[in-house]
Amino acid sequence: MGKMKRIFLLIVLFPFFLPPLIEGEEQQTRTQKSLLERTFFYTANKWGMPILKASIKIKNGIEKEGPPLFQIEAQVDSLPNLRYLFWMKNRFVSIIDEKSGSPISYTKEIHQGGLLIKNKNYHQLITFDPLRQNVVIENGNPKEKRVLSIPLETYDPLSLFAKYYLKEELQAGQTLHLSVFDGIKPRTMTFHTREEKVNCKWVGSAQTICLESTTPLSTFGDKEGRIQIWYTALGEKIPILMELDLPIGKIRFELDEVKGN
Repeated sequence: MGKMKRIFLLIVLFPFFLPPLIEGEEQQTRTQKSLLERTFFYTANKWGMPILKASIKIKNGIEKEGPPLFQIEAQVDSLPNLRYLFWMKNRFVSIIDEKSGSPISYTKEIHQGGLLIKNKNYHQLITFDPLRQNVVIENGNPKEKRVLSIPLETYDPLSLFAKYYLKEELQAGQTLHLSVFDGIKPRTMTFHTREEKVNCKWVGSAQTICLESTTPLSTFGDKEGRIQIWYTALGEKIPILMELDLPIGKIRFELDEVKGN
């Protein structure tokens, strides 16, 4: 039972922790000229059955004081047929400076519980201050506020999504060192890219670029686990598959649908 709990805790964060891939120049031109709103829908599978539904939505044209902003919103929901084992409705929102791609704030709304996962019900707001090189972390339940130092160019998981979706291009053969803060502690991850042909239900057989990282996992006593994500390599780059290869087994996410422009 302990191993099963750890699986579910990891898959909550996984879909939003890796950057998607798109041709940067083409996408940047498009977003400068028009409004953008696009949503990716995924199903997480384990033990040969679906266990979670997830979505990631990105849009510009956010109206607030100051510079133009992007908003990235991700949601993870459990399926009704597994409610007797666990339930989950978690939401994540990142507000990003449209010009620089730097994160401004990151919000987490966590509502989950059941037999297989720990009961959690809290709201957390993270505000990035690049000038002071820190973040302000505010928890709503229980109320708490603290300041934490972070490295330069640190991203939350969703602003990292936007960095590569909107600003930069990835190619096979690259090595990337990325600093990420998700509300727990800053960590640096190293990713490698390669070309690979894969099969998936959304497009069938496709030539892809795979982004891969092997990293110590604190949940498993710092044992190493492998994270992989595959993107279509021809035309517009779409993240079609994501997989965790953990000390206790594999978990795979498949793209179901893409909506928007």
